[in-house]
Amino acid sequence: MMDVAAVAALVSGFHDSADGEALKSRELILLLLESTAAPFSRDQFTPGHITATGLVLAPDGERVLLVLHRRLDRWLLPGGHVEPEDLSIGAAASREVVEETGATLRDVRAQRLVSIDVHGIPPKKREPYHLHHDLTFLFHAISNDIQVSPESRDVRWCAPGDFDRYGLPVNIRRAYKRSLSTE
Repeated sequence: MMDVAAVAALVSGFHDSADGEALKSRELILLLLESTAAPFSRDQFTPGHITATGLVLAPDGERVLLVLHRRLDRWLLPGGHVEPEDLSIGAAASREVVEETGATLRDVRAQRLVSIDVHGIPPKKREPYHLHHDLTFLFHAISNDIQVSPESRDVRWCAPGDFDRYGLPVNIRRAYKRSLSTE
């Protein structure tokens, strides 16, 4: 069972005064955590739910792991919904990375929160439009070996010089910059 207080403390400790979008997302995530009974349930659409993402650096420390999301048809970081068996939000992020990419991660217990972002998800079948309150953690891959999962159309390592080519949103670019601040 996920510890709501631990996640709230983690989010409360995230500060980047130069990133107004992250600060706004921080407040929205804290509000979600304190005002809803099921903030991690993928079935809670109003006001949304917490998701977990991984920013994975290649062994060379220069490239970022991306997935071409099957449903959204966009290049994004690997990540997704929290499952009941996830012991921590960071563990949810590492599980999602491994499931979606097959990457082997180094010391997954040492993850660091590098981004928070609240963004909209378009409706599909039984799901209405809703918000993902996303927490992104830094991981390091042991090797360059990756594989495509059923959730993705493609998986690739991307150098920062190619971020424009892959159309990466600003929150991913800022997360990458934050990942370098203590590397």
